[in-house]
Order: sequence, then structure tokens, then C-alpha cells
Amino acid sequence: MKEIQQQQHHHKLLILYATQTGNALDAAERLAREAERRACPINLLSLHQYEPNLLPQEEAVVFVVSTTGQGDSPDSMKVFWRFLLQRSLSQHWLKGVHYTVFGLGDSGYQKYNFVAKKLDKRLKDLGGTTILERGLGDDQHPSGYEGTLDPWLSSLWRMLYTIKPEFLPNGPDVSIQDTALIDQPKVQITYHNIESHFSTASDTGSVRSMHPGKSSSDRSGHPDCFLKMVKNLPLTRPNCGKDVRHFEFELESHAIEYDTGDVLEILPGQDSAAVDAFIRRCNLDPDAFISVSPRGMDDCNGHGSRIPVKLKTYVELTMDVASASPRRYFFEVMSFFATAEHEKERLQYFSSPEGRDDLYQYNQKERRTVLEVLEDFPSVQMPLEWLIQLVPMLKTRAFSISSSQSVHPNQVHLTVSVVSWTTPYKRKKKGLCSSWLATLDPRNAVGIPAWFQKGSLPTASPSLPLILVGPGTGCAPFRGFIEERALQSKTISTAPIMFFFGCWNEDGDFLYKDLWLNHSQNNGVLSEANGGGFYVAFSRDQPEKVYVQHKMKEHSGRVWNLLADGAAVYIAGSSTKMPTDVTSAFEEIVSKENEVSKEDAVRWIRALERCGKYHIEAWS
Repeated sequence: MKEIQQQQHHHKLLILYATQTGNALDAAERLAREAERRACPINLLSLHQYEPNLLPQEEAVVFVVSTTGQGDSPDSMKVFWRFLLQRSLSQHWLKGVHYTVFGLGDSGYQKYNFVAKKLDKRLKDLGGTTILERGLGDDQHPSGYEGTLDPWLSSLWRMLYTIKPEFLPNGPDVSIQDTALIDQPKVQITYHNIESHFSTASDTGSVRSMHPGKSSSDRSGHPDCFLKMVKNLPLTRPNCGKDVRHFEFELESHAIEYDTGDVLEILPGQDSAAVDAFIRRCNLDPDAFISVSPRGMDDCNGHGSRIPVKLKTYVELTMDVASASPRRYFFEVMSFFATAEHEKERLQYFSSPEGRDDLYQYNQKERRTVLEVLEDFPSVQMPLEWLIQLVPMLKTRAFSISSSQSVHPNQVHLTVSVVSWTTPYKRKKKGLCSSWLATLDPRNAVGIPAWFQKGSLPTASPSLPLILVGPGTGCAPFRGFIEERALQSKTISTAPIMFFFGCWNEDGDFLYKDLWLNHSQNNGVLSEANGGGFYVAFSRDQPEKVYVQHKMKEHSGRVWNLLADGAAVYIAGSSTKMPTDVTSAFEEIVSKENEVSKEDAVRWIRALERCGKYHIEAWS
């Protein structure tokens, strides 16, 4: 890696990206393609592959970074960011280095594009010179992040040409539209003549690591363990408008340990009929044995990931053919392989700046799948190499763990809402992983690949008072916290817990009703007698909507007493308005009960956050 990086400083545009879900990688690759079409040499790297101490030697750098959760940086950026924060770096450290930042975020979140903003400021503080004002892509834009990226890129080439004309020898606007840029995919496939090969779930890690590019969970190799489902229980009443399930799994390895607040990532199975339809549509042989490697590498290089595997198995475990929507570049490459003129024209229009909004309406807004798009353009026959490169990876899905391992040894529990929705054109859609889990029968053992990781909610010591706010499936991690605190309370003195839960109706979706009520009585860990409390908001059981923040304000005195006693706040649930509304409620309570101004109350909550006592885990 170092050897490569030391060769990159001769008029090369360095593109560094940090991605969590793949969008920042897509944007960075788009930037790289546009640079190459302008004869601009580039070096494209993930931030975790780059040696940050080389940054002062660069001439021009473009950062493409996403913001995750509540203003968090992607995992691949954490080491780089810690390096940039070193006090030993002077304000002239990046003198002579030209840079710009493009961020990907969602303005529905409170800390919109927070990572891009703080990176831009830090680079400027270290003496870097901006090529162009940072661009902030927004998932809420009618065309998604590309609504900002398109005009931002046009400005980037003009400004780069002004500052560094040697980077763009043909000028900022001369783009080479040549099939030579299309006909070399990044991967190569070797077909193997194998009489028999036994491919099972245990091959999952090897197959996943064969996939070019980023692993779905930034992990290559084998899963932490395989899970066996032992319970699949509905938590909601039929026809109440939602389907929430309680899943229990047994761990196939006794060596696995997890804490309350941790997250479980699952690699979902795909609908077999959809996989078969994709293979038929693409004229592929499901029984062929293939190995996949980056183009230009010897396939027999000894990597375990290059083992031959059945083509159908490869598709099932790595290629999301019937859930994720393809990216814009997919349509551009399709246009080169379309033989029907009207299809070619439509695909070229979709991949052009003029067709961007129409593509967004057709593709992302409707959540068209790869299979649906290919079926809409029957004349397109793409080689398998291109399909492997461009079909979105089958990604793991992350769920908050809703059990305490101390209470349920060798088990892990999840609380999952089975996702379904209707598109603008009235097409019914289902979430891949939640729907798949809901169909599993515990009597039929299926090995489910799983990975454990730390979540945003740290384990709390028994002596720490807690205020938990978790409407809907936001209650999931708190089931584990409360189970564990109840077990601890049998042998040691424990601090109180106050829990605010919310749902639609008492009869329809009051998740884990008996559990909460049981712990709120007889001096339980949620009882008011112990200084805690359990309060539930039924939003639709009366004419006026009642949410968790209303219940918090009703009990503001008790909330403030716990905060004054040093309580930590944990918030979990939907990422839309809930975290912001709940935070505002806490600020109002501090202002009222502590008799301080709203500004002082805001500062008080921010201080709570800085000292590690205010945590949010939100999902869309």
C-alpha cells in the first residue's frame, strides 16, 4: 500500500472516500470515472487504506464522506479522523494542499452532513486550501444526493482547471465518450470444470469475501457465528396495521459473548424464485462453478476467497437482485449492451444529467430492483462480470439486540418490525430481511450467518440510574437492559430505571406489555417505589395524539430528579422526528425544573452528551 501511495503524487487527483452503506463509494467512483474521461489521472482509495501522514505531499484531494446515524462517521474513517485531531499537527501542516469535500447525508436527521462539515473545517484549520466550497448531498432531495452532486462536479472541473490546469490537459469540459471506458469491468471470472462440489452455509464467509469491493458489513471472511431460530412469535394483534415479531435464536458457538446495547447483523436469505428468475433473465448457468478475482490478478493466487463456487450460490449470497435498486451507472453500462434502439435511447437519457430526475422517479422512488429493471429492458444482455460489479451487494441488516445474555445464556433475541409499503405507483413492496425472518419456521433448522458489533448504547453499570425512551421497536435494546438490571437486583443494590414507551393502541401493538408491567410492580426495577417508573403513550387511543415526549413532560419532576441524581439518557427508535422531539422535551424539563433559560438548558443537555450520558440509536 505504501509503495502505491508513494507513486501517486505526480499530478494525480487523490479521491478518498468513507462509506457505510455504499453511497459514498458510488459517488467517489462516479467522480473517478468523470476524471478519467477528462484524461485526469486519479488514485481512488477508502480512507482506511490511506496513510494520513502522506496528506501534506498531495497536490489535490477530494473527500467523499457519508454521515451515519446521529452525526457519526463511517467505521472506515475513524482512524483517519483521530489522526487529524492530533494536537501536534500545526495550522500550516496542509499548506499547499488543495482539497474539497462532498458529503452524503439526510436532512431529516438533526446532525445533517455533520461529518463532511467537521472534516471541511478541520482541513481548513490545518492550512488546506479549498478547491471548491463543500457539496452536501441530501437523501431528501427529489433526485437524492445526485441532485447536488451533478452541478457540484461541473463546478469542480472548472475550479480544478483554474488551479491545476496540468490535471486536465484537455480542459474541464472535454469528456471522452468512448466504449473503451465501458468494456473493461473490474472483475474477471474463471469457470471451473468440476464434477461435484459441496457448497453449504459454511461457505458463506468465503463467498462473501470473493465479492469485489466493500463487504456488506465491512467484514470479510466467516461470520462470527451461525444462528438457529427457536422462536418466531407475533407481538402485535392481527390487522392492527403493523406486524412486529419476537425472534429467539440459539448460538451455534458457546464462545460468542455480547453485551446489552450491542447490535446483531444478519445476512438475509433471498427468495429462491427471484434468484432463479434473475439467472434465467441473464442467460446464466446456475450449476456452473466460478471463481471471481479483481481484473489483472492471477486467479490462482492462493486466496481462500477464490475457491470455486456454484454460480447460483454466488448470486444468492452476494448479489441483491430483488431488493436493492441499481445505481445510475448501472443504466449507463446497460445502454452499451442494449440492442433495441428505443431501449438504448431511454437508458442513455436515464444516465444523462437531463434524465436524472426521471431516473430517480422510475428507479429509487419506486424502489425498482435489479431484476425488475432488467425485465423492463429485455434487449440488454450484460456479461456476468458487469453484473457482479454493478448489482448492489447483498448487505447484512443490523438489529438492536433485545436480550441479556446473562438472563438467556447461549441465546440472542430480536424485536423486528416486518417492513412493507406501497410505492407511489401503488406497487406492494416488502423489506428483504424482516420478511425473510418472518417466514422462517423454527422447526426447520436454517443456519443464519450473523455478526455481533457494538451499538450506540453502551452497557450501563448497575449503579447508574437510567432514563430510557423507546417508542415502538425502539423498546428492543431496553428489554435487554431491564432484564439484566432485574437479574442484578437480586444480588446487589441497583439504581432505578425510568422507561417511556409509546405505541398506537393498547390492544394492538403494546409490545411486551406483561414484561414492563411486571417490572413496574412489587418494587421491581421499573417501579416508582424504587425511584423509577414505567409510562406508556398510546398515540391513537384518544382524539388527540399522545407521544412519549408528552408523557415525559407530565412526569417532568421525576425526570429531573433522576437527571439531578446523575442518570444517563438512552433514546432508541425511528430516526424521523422522534429523537429531535424527545431532546426538545428534555431541554424543556431541565429549563422548567432547574429554573434556567432555554439556552442554559440546551447547554446542560449538550454537556450530558459530551460526558457520555446522552445516547441515541435511531434507524430509518
